[in-house]
Amino acid sequence: MNDLSQTRLWLMRAAFLFLALVILFFHLLPLTTTPSRWTGPDLLLGFACAWSLRRPEYVPALALALAFLMADLLLQRPPGLWALLALMGCENLKSRGRNLRDSSFAVEWLTVGVVIIMVMMANRFLLAISLVEVPHLPLVLSELGMTLLFYPLIVLVTHWLMRVRKTAPGDLDAHGQRA
Repeated sequence: MNDLSQTRLWLMRAAFLFLALVILFFHLLPLTTTPSRWTGPDLLLGFACAWSLRRPEYVPALALALAFLMADLLLQRPPGLWALLALMGCENLKSRGRNLRDSSFAVEWLTVGVVIIMVMMANRFLLAISLVEVPHLPLVLSELGMTLLFYPLIVLVTHWLMRVRKTAPGDLDAHGQRA
């Protein structure tokens, strides 16, 4: 049986959007009322990067844009900027997915790390030149560090619990073509 039947494809696309909603729900819960000196990982970006590398057909550009734009609106960030940068980073990872398929996890982690760093630097730079209030550097660095540290855990959850694995050379994609 084909692993990428149309039903499975659409179920996994819906699962990604549901995952984005769950992450945003827990991010919006008022767990503390005092400002924090550190920030947790950007789980939405981490899962989007992991899914983009492992199964790019599960996260089409429209679903990524919708999830990140929804995050921008709910988290009161400038609408569209983070969404565009994160989408560009994920699409970059999708284009590298075939080359990274046979590489080790360390190479994947390094590649994702570079993309996440570039997305966060570009976001900070564009906010600064457009004269929008830039988040404090220690908060941005703690979010960056936590996202990079949590990436192996994100991949573990993605691989074992969600069954989103790297494509093998003989697998078929959504259109029946060899991956």
